[in-house]
Order: sequence, then structure tokens, then C-alpha cells
Amino acid sequence: MENLISLVNKIQRACTALGDHGEATALPTLWDSLPAIAVVGGQSSGKSSVLESIVGKDFLPRGSGIVTRRPLVLQLHKIDQGSREYAEFLHLPRKRFTDFAAVRKEIQDETDRETGRTKQISSVPIHLSIYSPNVVNLTLIDLPGLTKVAVEGQPDSIVQDIENMVRSYIEKPNCIILAITPANQDIATSDAIKISREVDPTGERTFGVLTKIDLMDKGTDAVEMLEGRAYRLKYPWVGVVNRSQADINKNVDMIAARRREREYFSSTPEYKHLAHRMGSEHLAKMLSKHLEAVIKSKIPGIQSLISKTIAELEAELSRLGKPVAADDGGKLYAIMEICRSFDQIFKERLDGTRPGGDKIYNVFDNQLPAALKRLQFDKQLSMENIRKLITEADGYQPHLIAPEQGYRRLIESSLITIRGPAEAAVDAVHSLLKDLVHRAISETLDLKQYPGLRVEVGNAAVDSLERMREESKKATLQLVDMECAYLTVDFFRKLPQDVDKGGNPTHSIFDRYNDSYLRRIGTNVLSYVNMVCATLRHSIPKSIVYCQVREAKRSLLDHFFTDLGKMEPKRLSSLLNEDPAIMERRSALAKRLELYRSAQAEIDAVAWSK
Repeated sequence: MENLISLVNKIQRACTALGDHGEATALPTLWDSLPAIAVVGGQSSGKSSVLESIVGKDFLPRGSGIVTRRPLVLQLHKIDQGSREYAEFLHLPRKRFTDFAAVRKEIQDETDRETGRTKQISSVPIHLSIYSPNVVNLTLIDLPGLTKVAVEGQPDSIVQDIENMVRSYIEKPNCIILAITPANQDIATSDAIKISREVDPTGERTFGVLTKIDLMDKGTDAVEMLEGRAYRLKYPWVGVVNRSQADINKNVDMIAARRREREYFSSTPEYKHLAHRMGSEHLAKMLSKHLEAVIKSKIPGIQSLISKTIAELEAELSRLGKPVAADDGGKLYAIMEICRSFDQIFKERLDGTRPGGDKIYNVFDNQLPAALKRLQFDKQLSMENIRKLITEADGYQPHLIAPEQGYRRLIESSLITIRGPAEAAVDAVHSLLKDLVHRAISETLDLKQYPGLRVEVGNAAVDSLERMREESKKATLQLVDMECAYLTVDFFRKLPQDVDKGGNPTHSIFDRYNDSYLRRIGTNVLSYVNMVCATLRHSIPKSIVYCQVREAKRSLLDHFFTDLGKMEPKRLSSLLNEDPAIMERRSALAKRLELYRSAQAEIDAVAWSK
């Protein structure tokens, strides 16, 4: 029993230290899944005295009105007989308190730090662990006392605020409710019973405790209550006799108070038959035994929750990436591996494993042909321009058979306009490659971890694409220039001659400058230009793929890798400077994962030993 409850206490302390309140997960938290006992009662119902009787130490603040202004999570740990008792606060992890008067003062001071020296309340709990050979292993949560009216110095909402805080604890299905009710008060007006019944109508989680039995009016007793006849709960009521104010003033110790309590029940005729299940010692043992039983029944659910949460934490840690290596070689290797991951994603985008590469084909299959089709040769092949160029090309001596120089000038002036669509195709593919780089960067999880490296890799990739664009543009425009530089002679040899068309070769050479003749020249030139466009429609994509797409797949980060090898260690380290928020998040997740794995191992060991 003690080992199981100690284990739960240990896990609860670790959860609290890590602030494990379900951040970034829809799963219930481990803390919420672990059973605990919440102490509920009205102000001055004797809650604090019950807790002190269970602990056997005088350590809680006292006074009139609202004294408990913050939840106190009290974990009791049984240690070996003869060991010295001590207490520890979670907010003072390296300090042990052996003077319990100092514990009381620290509770008061820590409350004031959160709420100020007012009568305000706070839902932020104080966590206190007490180690003693005179306690049973137990976790108790002391909550502010329920009240019906606000007193001076308190907001009007204090009544509802306290009730909401109490409900936030006792509504949890794993919370055991310890309802404290004074015996000298009508049970129908008990704040503790009222709120407990609302959240636990069947009484499955509620234990009733009657205080101040010794202060009842003469001629009255609490037998009907203790026997469950006045108000029945699933578990038997327990009566306790706390120290009186006079005992407290006289510093009567808890050992003597417990002895006096036992004597009271065993010597009072009305309660003698119930004495075996009365008193704070019996209450502590009963709660400890019940807590152990509840924990055992919850083990399968706790194991399932831990397994799910471990998987979730591991997935998030994997997404955040590994921590930075300490040595320069490790850092260089890490950068290279991250760059390879980015490069692989980029290639997958191009090759179709991931979407994106198909847009490049769209440039070749739709945009380029449409741009070539939209080219207007009206200006170059207008009658006026044809006559002008033919005449200028003839010079002082008109052509004899065909105006070859005129043809060349007309063809060159038309073909030169193809440079525009060719350049546009290069730029369009460059833009798409840049977009694929940015997408690959956003999909490379490790690059999210290192903003500096992400920027450097992005800049290096874009610089490479710029160099490839310039090479591609040069090669692609050369294709156009080649067509201008050397015409396909066979095309013109196959053109019909004047005689074949029924023309009269005896006409004056000057007759060949008439509109019909010039129109036929324009038609021939247009046919030739269209043939060249059809050829370039296929050769331009080949040039672009060779100079840009193929090179991007083959050597996108080659220049960056060369620079990386020459980089100073300090500069290398700066590339792996993480976002501080990610570092903090990873550290917190790693600690939480360690906690859950440890809890899993220990709970599994307990489960197997049952």
C-alpha cells in the first residue's frame, strides 16, 4: 500500500514541478488521472484541525475569518521510525523545514506573495510535502472554506469564487471528497454536504467527517449522524475531537491530543460502541486504505493515458528536431544532413513525388506555345516594310533572280522577336523553381529549428537558381540567334518558282517590286518564321531543362557546401542558433517525457506485482 501511494505522490510532485497541465494535448493530464483527496468545509468547520490531527503536527495558519486563501496540496510520506521529521515546499526545493512553526509562517508568507496582505483568494496552489514516521502515505488538498457572505476587504464575488475553486477540484472523477461538517450544526445547512451532493450525488466519492462533537449542547449527541441514520453516505461517518483553543494556547502536542481523542470516544457512553472507527488516526488509515484501492482500480486507465501521452510527446519532440551537437564536426555533419533533407524534398517536388514539378511542364506545353502564337509579324511583314527592306538590300543594283539579302533581313527582323517568349519561359521556370525552394524549406522540419540556417540555405539556393537562370537565358537566346545566323536553305529551294506559277520571266526586273510580288515574299518569310517557331517550341524547353531544372537537381547547394567547408567555427555555430522558444519547448517536453516514462515503468512494475 505504502509503496503504491508513495509512487503516486512522487508522480504528482513531478507533474507539478513540470507544470504538467495538459499543454499542447487534448488528453487528460497525468495529474488529473491520479486520485487525490480534497478537504471541503465551511469556514471555521474545523478543516485545519482535522488536517493537523492527521499529520500530527501544528503547522497550519490560524485566525478568524478566511485563513486558507490558496489551495494547499499536502503530501504525506511515511519514513522509518527514528528518522527526523521534516517538510519541503515545492517553491523552495532545496530547503528542509524541521521547525513546523516555520512551515506555518512560510505558508502564510507564500499566500501573501500571491494575494498580498489582503483577504483575497488565489487558485494557485501551494505544494507541501511532510516526511514523518507518524503519518500514513496520503495526498490531501486543503481548500479555502466555503462562506455565505463577503466580509470587509473582500470582493462581492468571493462567495462564488471560493465555490468555483472548490468545484474545480471535487468535480474531477478521480477526486475523493472529505466533507467536514461540525456536529453542533444542523446537517441540512452543511456547506460541505451540499456541494458534495451536487458533484457526487451517489456518494461514491464522499467521506463524511464530524468535528466538534465534544462541543455539542448537553443532552445532544451525534450518534444518529455517525451511524448514518440522519444522513446516509456510502462510507461510514467518522467523528473526530480536535484540540480546543485552550489546548492550542497551551501548546498541547498532537500525541497528547490523539490520546485524549481516543479516551473521549472510548469513555463516552454514547460513542463507546463506535470508538473503533472514530478519531483522526482511524480517519487517516481509512483514507489511506481507500486511496490505495482507488489507485489500484485506476491503474489500467493511468497506463493507457501514459502510453498515449508518451507517443504524443515523442511525436512532438521528433517534430522539433534533435538538440545541437557540441563539437564543430558534429555541427557540420548536422548542417549537411539538414541540407540533404531539404535537397531531397526539393527533388521530390521536381520529380512528382510531391506536387509542384508539373507546373514547369505547363510552361513548356501551354505558356511558351501561346506566347509564340501571340507574336505579331504584321509590322515586319507589312507591304511598306517588305518594299523598304528589299529595296535597301538591293542597293544600287537590283536583284537578278530572288532578293536573297532582302529575305535575310526580313527573316532576321522577325525571328529576333522570338527572344521575348524565350526569355519569358526562362523567367517563368526560374520563378517556379524559387517557389519549390521555398516550399521545400517550409517542409524541412529541421530548418524550422534553426532560423539562421534556414535563411542561409534559402539564400544559397536562390543564388544558385539565379546563376542557372543566367546560363539558361544565354543558352536559350543562343538558340534563337543561331536560327537568325544560318537559314535553312532547303526550305527556299522547295519554294515554287515564277515559271512554275505561270509567271512571265520576260517582265522587267522592276515589275518584281509590285504588290503581288512583295506579298509572295511576305508569305514565304512568314512560312519560314513559323517553321522556326515550331522548331524552337521544342528546343527551348530542352535548353531550359538542361540549364536550370537538371542543374538545380544536381548542384543546387554545391556553392553553399564549398563555403561551409571554409566557414569559421563561430560562424558555423551561429547557423545552428535555435529559436529560444523551441529550445525551451524541447527541454520541457524532454523532462515531461522522462517523467512519463519513469511513471510508466514504475506503475507497470506495481501492476505486474499485484
